[in-house]
Amino acid sequence: MLEIWQHLLFGLQIALEPRHLALAFLGALLGTVVGVLPGIGPVGGIALLLPVAFTLGPTGAMIMLTALYYGTMYGGSTTSILMNVPGEASSVVTAFDGYAMAQQGRAGPALAVAAVASFIAGTLSIVALTLFSPPLAGWAVRFGPPEYFALMVFGLSAVSSLAGESLVKALIAMGLGLMLATVGTDLVTGVPRYTFNVPYLLDGVDFVIAVIGLFAVSEVLVAVEELAGEVRPRVALQRVWLSVRDLAESWWAILRGTVVGFYIGILPAAGATIASFLAYSLEKQVARDPHRFGRGDIRGVAAPEAANNAAAVGNMIPMLTLGIPGSSTTALMLGALLVLNVIPGPRLFQQHPDVIWGLVASMYVSNLILLVLNLPLVGLFVRILDIPPRVLLPVILAVALVGTYAVNSSAFDLLTTAVLGLLAYYLRRNGYPLGPAVLGLVLGDLMEQNLRRSLIMSDGSLAIFVTRPVTAAFLLLSALSLAAPALVRGWRRFRTADVVCPARHAPGARPRRGRLRV
Repeated sequence: MLEIWQHLLFGLQIALEPRHLALAFLGALLGTVVGVLPGIGPVGGIALLLPVAFTLGPTGAMIMLTALYYGTMYGGSTTSILMNVPGEASSVVTAFDGYAMAQQGRAGPALAVAAVASFIAGTLSIVALTLFSPPLAGWAVRFGPPEYFALMVFGLSAVSSLAGESLVKALIAMGLGLMLATVGTDLVTGVPRYTFNVPYLLDGVDFVIAVIGLFAVSEVLVAVEELAGEVRPRVALQRVWLSVRDLAESWWAILRGTVVGFYIGILPAAGATIASFLAYSLEKQVARDPHRFGRGDIRGVAAPEAANNAAAVGNMIPMLTLGIPGSSTTALMLGALLVLNVIPGPRLFQQHPDVIWGLVASMYVSNLILLVLNLPLVGLFVRILDIPPRVLLPVILAVALVGTYAVNSSAFDLLTTAVLGLLAYYLRRNGYPLGPAVLGLVLGDLMEQNLRRSLIMSDGSLAIFVTRPVTAAFLLLSALSLAAPALVRGWRRFRTADVVCPARHAPGARPRRGRLRV
């Protein structure tokens, strides 16, 4: 325990350097703006900033990107409460009671409790990350290539089974990411693969180029299509303040939301959106007056806001300690670290202590910066929504394309971004989730390398994956993860199925249908 606090003090020295403080402030500010803007979300914001982040070094880049990630969690609640238009997916639940509070003239308390809940949940979750990450990394350092391969298979299978409504579509999206990861020169044989004699593809599909096309460009295309949709009028903003009574009423909701969000965030692919829905559902179940939810109950704002911020911190644990991203956002951050030649995983704590502990310490700083930013400046952030979409969207697209060209100064990269953007637009409009595609792209190359190393260790025998206990356990969990959605749906149909009981009726009589109870 003493060693952990010594490492944390070392990290604070790094995080409090003027340059890193400025990057944390910039990331928090930009993240809040991105969160306020409907539809962009943390993935799109990080995708746009990746080219800039690569010029800052590993520590500076991760501090800024993490602060931006937090900022989107804070800022996303603003439009949910004032306009009933969620800034990003995890803020959808906040709109249920937040907008109702705003219509009742209580927009100020709703915004205040969202900021306070985010701060409390974020701080408590960072403490948990500080305490739990080193032991988990110490356990994972014993992993060999077979364990790493099985762990990556588990990460991909968990994402595919939880992302979107269709498992088949999620698997197809994941396959697309894995296919993109195979493009380029084979590291073992030196043979070009799927390059179609295009020399620009010998080094593979650049991660930054792919991400900007898949998320930023497709987001603009989707937003353009939805411009004709209805936009609700914004509610007038009063004083942002939280009374003692409001804090007392929402205190336990904040703590329960923190626990739910942090636990869900650690699970691969569950993410902040699922955490916010579960926290809101839990509050309704434990409340003595659940009928108040949806009509302006402050607990309906506190719980999901605490959950989505705690989940954002929880997502960092598997990414930093195991090299397995827990969400699409941490998949981008994982890719950023790989591009900067920093390999996330159990050895990160030994090989790059400045990166890991500087990042952890900066989370405390960024959390405080966001609280200071959001309470007094929320009215200023809301004014961004007054920018007409026909002006805002072209600016976002221009920034994305400039960032694309800046990576390699290549016109071919612009073409690649455009093609992937159109492909991602088609996938999104047809219900294919992009999260599994990004994870497939990020993990595909590492998974292939560990597969080959494992086969070299076993002289080509696949038995190595079932004779090693940890490897077999991860592969079993992968199979269960893929089968879980179908099993859950089957169990629900079984419990709610209408059954016919002919023995209770006279011959020829119409049988009565009843609900089967188990």
